[in-house]
Amino acid sequence: MASADRVVIIGSGHAGVSVAAGLRTRGFSGRIVLVDGEPGLPYERPPLSKELLKPGAPDGATPLRKESYFEGKDIERIAGATAVSIDRARGMVALSDGREVGYSRLVLATGSRPRLLSVPGADLPGLFTLKTFEDGRALKQVLAPGARVVIVGAGYIGLEVAAAAAKLGCDTTILEFQDRIMSRVTSEPVSRFFEQVHRANGVRISFGTAVTALGGDGRVEFVATADGTRYPADVVVAGIGVVPNQDLAEAAGLECSDGVLVDDAGRTSAEGIYAAGDATRFASLFDGASQRLECIQNAQSQADRIAADITGQEPGEPGVPWFWTVQHGVRLQTAGVRHPDDETVVRGEPATGRFSVVYLRDGRISAVDTIGGLSDFNPGKRLVAERATLDAALVADPGTPLADSAVPALAPSR
Repeated sequence: MASADRVVIIGSGHAGVSVAAGLRTRGFSGRIVLVDGEPGLPYERPPLSKELLKPGAPDGATPLRKESYFEGKDIERIAGATAVSIDRARGMVALSDGREVGYSRLVLATGSRPRLLSVPGADLPGLFTLKTFEDGRALKQVLAPGARVVIVGAGYIGLEVAAAAAKLGCDTTILEFQDRIMSRVTSEPVSRFFEQVHRANGVRISFGTAVTALGGDGRVEFVATADGTRYPADVVVAGIGVVPNQDLAEAAGLECSDGVLVDDAGRTSAEGIYAAGDATRFASLFDGASQRLECIQNAQSQADRIAADITGQEPGEPGVPWFWTVQHGVRLQTAGVRHPDDETVVRGEPATGRFSVVYLRDGRISAVDTIGGLSDFNPGKRLVAERATLDAALVADPGTPLADSAVPALAPSR
């Protein structure tokens, strides 16, 4: 394949598909090649730990775009082949099926992969991770009533699987090394609220628990921990985070550090090569902090900036990162990125099941969590985008609209 005016995109998740779509929307008339390591159409991943595991849920992936979209936009798709190496000097990508694809610009949207348990017995059948549709379908088949399910890790994925397993009638236990659930992404009031929600639905949770081994005769039968406890298990799910897929970039000599390093336009350290999505590390457009975000909003925002840079246009305004999870029917929605040392202000009573938590950094709002309701979500998201300074006392009063807690900016002195 000749490479004149061709953009090759490695990866067909939200980031990769959004780059392809953004290029066409912005008038790019060259060739676009989308390389997908999985067969079939690119699909939504959030439902894998949510809707797919529900009783009676359709046993099929939700496509990101229909086949007719790719055909109508003249986006070439190579499905079922992975990129194995990049030849920067020749502008070529070698694929696992033996083909080479030439590029004038290359976009790495390689995503992330589940972090694996590194303990004895981690190769036993019965241990699951959740990243692909096939992972989700395989897990769904073993979540039968009465099955003993042990989940290692209390992040979003682990907790969503725990909620689904409990709903399906499984005997469900969560093992978490930290002292509370979702400790990486939220504050203690939110963690404790969701802990009680899980316990009320029959899920057992053990904190400060280090897994040391999996055991069994031919397949998983128990999980052993550092305190000598053995937890009987028919199914074990590892939800201990993800690792960015940066191997391809590293082998090609691109700068990486727990993610492929990119600038505000999605450019990597190599001329003509971009990266977007879960695989990237970059400086926050809001506070300059180095970060790697695993969310659809970030993937789409980076994709827009890449499409703008390739076409020589201005990108849209950067969006505020936002995240969500649903556990036992209770929705947590977050806008912004909280830091552990941010001031935590609770709005409303957690006991009611509907409250918000606002995070302040040097008086400015950095993030907001909304639980069981969304009345503060959009106002909070706007305030984060504005980097607004808030009056903490007004924030704490649920009777005061969140937008009214902003401190008016002082006029410059003459």
